[in-house]
Amino acid sequence: MQLHELAPASGSRKNPKRVGRGPGSGMGKTSTRGHKGLKARAGGNVRPGFEGGQMPIYRRLPKRGFTNIFKTNNAVLNVQDLDRFDDGATIDMDTLYQAKLVKGRVDGIKILGAGDVNKKFVVKNLLVSKTAREKIEAAGGSVEQ
Repeated sequence: MQLHELAPASGSRKNPKRVGRGPGSGMGKTSTRGHKGLKARAGGNVRPGFEGGQMPIYRRLPKRGFTNIFKTNNAVLNVQDLDRFDDGATIDMDTLYQAKLVKGRVDGIKILGAGDVNKKFVVKNLLVSKTAREKIEAAGGSVEQ
């Protein structure tokens, strides 16, 4: 088989509808748009959420609460998750992304105190809970800001 012999499977491709090509085509004059009305006009169509004049759902439902624009999205880890790193390792945001402990876009990473720590770590520029800090420092590591 050569490149010039490739063709789509029969019946998988339809020819496009050619409108506005005269009365003999069967799709001349109004070009399948009907007579007058919003959708017959150039650039005309209903806006998103329009329900034919009925009160739309986004206006029928009550508004509730608010969105805090200052909210931060922090990823949460436990000290037991840090056990995969070598003794004496420096742990920061980039290290945790490379180890795939954190995925997606986050504003910060917080380490909580569940589990045990047996290795020395230097934790840099991460949020650390009080119990996690105690466990890291008890194992001989340190927490730096």
